[in-house]
Amino acid sequence: MARKVFLHVGAPKTGTTYLQDRLFHNRVSLERHGVFYPVGNQPDFFRPALDLIDRPWGGMRKTVHGEWDALVKRVRRHESDTIVISHQLLAGARPDRVEKAMSDLGEGGGAELHIVYTARDISRVVAAEWQDQMQRERKVTFARYLERMQTAKQSRSAAWFWRTHGLPDVLSRWGRNLPPERVHLVTVPHDGASSEVLWRRFCDVVGIEESWAPVDSDRHNRSLGRAEATLLRRLNARIEAEELPREDYRHMVTEVIAKRTLAHRDGRERVTMPPSAFGWADQVADSWVEWAELAKVDVAGDLDDLRPRHPAADVEWVDPDAPRAKDVADAAIDALVAVVVEASRSRRPVASRASNLIRRVKGRRS
Repeated sequence: MARKVFLHVGAPKTGTTYLQDRLFHNRVSLERHGVFYPVGNQPDFFRPALDLIDRPWGGMRKTVHGEWDALVKRVRRHESDTIVISHQLLAGARPDRVEKAMSDLGEGGGAELHIVYTARDISRVVAAEWQDQMQRERKVTFARYLERMQTAKQSRSAAWFWRTHGLPDVLSRWGRNLPPERVHLVTVPHDGASSEVLWRRFCDVVGIEESWAPVDSDRHNRSLGRAEATLLRRLNARIEAEELPREDYRHMVTEVIAKRTLAHRDGRERVTMPPSAFGWADQVADSWVEWAELAKVDVAGDLDDLRPRHPAADVEWVDPDAPRAKDVADAAIDALVAVVVEASRSRRPVASRASNLIRRVKGRRS
């Protein structure tokens, strides 16, 4: 019996962080039961995934050369019956890079390759991805971002968003040479469901018993609120003129300000789509469900999870681009405190540059 390689290719913002963290924390126990999670010296597969998809990614491409081939070697050397590899960047791989992965892990490695793709309804994905954009130097408003997503051509993968979230495109690209029973679609349950639901669905696909992975994960990609996202958008516009090195931006803005501070503030107001956009979202969901049914791929979960839940008629929509000025100011103070504390704890050059940057930006306002 050929061993199996399960390649979880995304999509971003579909619980991938939680799944990967739980696999990582239980990797020793899983290996005792014949399931190998070959992360090597890193906590995840970001570096091999970036190497495979061959994209610039903020100047990081040159730092990951050879990481994919090193991962393939670890997989081929190991004798476990089941291999699990997971990273959301893989969803965006071009066809030629998909062929390389298929050859390296399937035919070339003498294994039975399976593709796993987690997907959630488009209304939640759009809001989550926009907030993520604010943590990566972007300045686009939510209204403009939503407009771009609605007008981009899914079939041609005109934008990275659709290249990773266009369900028919991703699964057609990755599953082109596989029988449908080896292409697995895991649906993310609607809000309110426990993370365990998604975990069990994923485990059912891979063949993991619950007792093999007893350690839960408390790592989730927390969402920003209206005020927090607006603060980052305005900060990005100011920082652009300062030509801050990207590695410094990733540390001070993405990590210290956004992930460690703003994403943990109490009372964050949720970012949601306007009611007028749900007709479009329904059409996207219909196309995804129809494709999955016709393609006869293996579905773990319920395809209705891909259909957006419309807001109640008596619920007033709150524009993500127009938060209260006081809320943005409060978020800015929290961010400033976080930067000051970080600067006081560190003697790295990045800390002093961040302090100088704050002074220059504040000076322009006075």
